[in-house]
Amino acid sequence: MRFLLIVLFTLAALSSNSQTLGGKAAYSFLNLPASPSLSALGGVNISYNNNDVGLATNNPSQLTSNLHSQLGASFNAFFAGIKAYQLAGAAYNQKRDLTIGSSLFFIDYGNITQADDGGNVTGSLRPRDMVFQLSVGKSYLEKWHYGVTGKFIHSDYGIYQSSAIAFDVGVHYSDSSKLFSAAFLAKNMGTQLSTYYGEKEELPFDLQLGITKRLEKAPLGFSATLQQVHRWFVGYEDSLVTTTGFNKFFNHFVLATHVYIGKNLEVMAGYNRLRRTELNINTGGNGLNGFSTGFKASFKKLQVQYARAYFQRAGAYNQFGLNLKLNSLIQSSDL
Repeated sequence: MRFLLIVLFTLAALSSNSQTLGGKAAYSFLNLPASPSLSALGGVNISYNNNDVGLATNNPSQLTSNLHSQLGASFNAFFAGIKAYQLAGAAYNQKRDLTIGSSLFFIDYGNITQADDGGNVTGSLRPRDMVFQLSVGKSYLEKWHYGVTGKFIHSDYGIYQSSAIAFDVGVHYSDSSKLFSAAFLAKNMGTQLSTYYGEKEELPFDLQLGITKRLEKAPLGFSATLQQVHRWFVGYEDSLVTTTGFNKFFNHFVLATHVYIGKNLEVMAGYNRLRRTELNINTGGNGLNGFSTGFKASFKKLQVQYARAYFQRAGAYNQFGLNLKLNSLIQSSDL
């Protein structure tokens, strides 16, 4: 635990000049949920743990021995032909009593027409974003878990390219007897290694707090997560719209629920207040904007996941995931 505190304060000091305290940052794709479970829970959740290696890529303190030999893959069909892919895995080192995880998240924006300042078409380009992560998680005093993630980030937009390094630090507390868990996560503390056009930009730093509680006598669980707690106002600031103190406060919240149907099926739903606020159209209905839902079906050697998140009445994206237990597959070919 002492090591974790040293790492946390050191990284915070090193990155204090490159964090987003307002406005927009580079590499905003880092805020996209790479796991279907995370998408179903509202896109932001750090306290809920359902033995999914995809969730551990979001919060390294969820890297525990239960994830040993798990390999996860996900596919996200975004809008306008944009596609995202993630491959993640974890392994437990018994000698050192720690769990190591790695992942690759890749976004392909498809072919885009390239033109000069005068609007003359000069060809086409295929923009891409990617982040490679290496994480370590360790337990402390049975109920506590902590972890650190190192990231290499790269963007390629034709003649504009940029790369950066960043770190996440997380702490997770879990009390199985009370069916309660809580977590803290500091995300994207780092700096650019190379810039797009000579001007250094900030990283999308985020400080998050979350709790999850499962009911003892009902197959229900609830989560509440606070995002961007390091600043009061979040989201797009419009001088023509007056935002009340209540709305500013509630925009930090992401709420989720989990319904357990038997031992093998779990249905999830989430509500991201900030997403709904930013994408709402004042002149029309906004439907299920900001809501998300999904499920996870667990079998002996694999997990199947699906999520659907809503952006305006006419738009929603679908995300699919599959987690495999490699050691179980090696021992037997039966599902």
